[in-house]
Amino acid sequence: MSLILYQHPLASFCHKVLMALYENGTPFESRVIDLGNEESRASLVRLWPLAKFPVLRDEARDSTIPETSIIIEYLDRHYPGAIQLLPTELSDALCVRLWDRFFDLYVQDPMQKIVADVRRAEKDQSPQTVSDARALLHTAYGMIEKQLNGKIWITGDSLTMADCAAAPALFYAETLVPFGEEHSSLTAYYRRLLARPSFARVLKEAMPYFHFYPYSRNLPEQFRPEMPNA
Repeated sequence: MSLILYQHPLASFCHKVLMALYENGTPFESRVIDLGNEESRASLVRLWPLAKFPVLRDEARDSTIPETSIIIEYLDRHYPGAIQLLPTELSDALCVRLWDRFFDLYVQDPMQKIVADVRRAEKDQSPQTVSDARALLHTAYGMIEKQLNGKIWITGDSLTMADCAAAPALFYAETLVPFGEEHSSLTAYYRRLLARPSFARVLKEAMPYFHFYPYSRNLPEQFRPEMPNA
């Protein structure tokens, strides 16, 4: 198979690319990377020494493509499907790129800072970092609420790369900073993302790994792992 995706089913940035692949039914081979396994990690490092996933390998074109937004744009150009994830018209494309970056930088990033902090030893934790990240998520939610304003998807009536960025970012962020009553449009948008078949498939594949997520008790009920009896 030409396309090989190096990824992990629990990783939110991998969810972004998987959603894009599933939207268009793009054939690919999945290689699950365990960073704690020396051999598995080495297979990723050979392609991308930074050891960050996802990474897409295109054997047919002898190309290695890192970084989620670049991967999705690459797929849109070289392996197009029924869903155009990046519009052709320049101003529309810029809007999609803006909101793609917004979700990566202002929802994913603070979400990951909160999760990373709880994994540290207590003496190394930073309450200020967590407080700042939570405040940033509140601000981001308000901006998303304003942007939606009657839209079905984040930039209009068609699902795009920006929505692929939004889905995993909001899925995990909502477990840390729940949406408020003032975020009715955001809440409805989030529910549409959960119901989207491509993202529903991503989450189904991630379910066996959700027990590793430190805030798994806050996941939507249908995704919470079963807790062992006391």
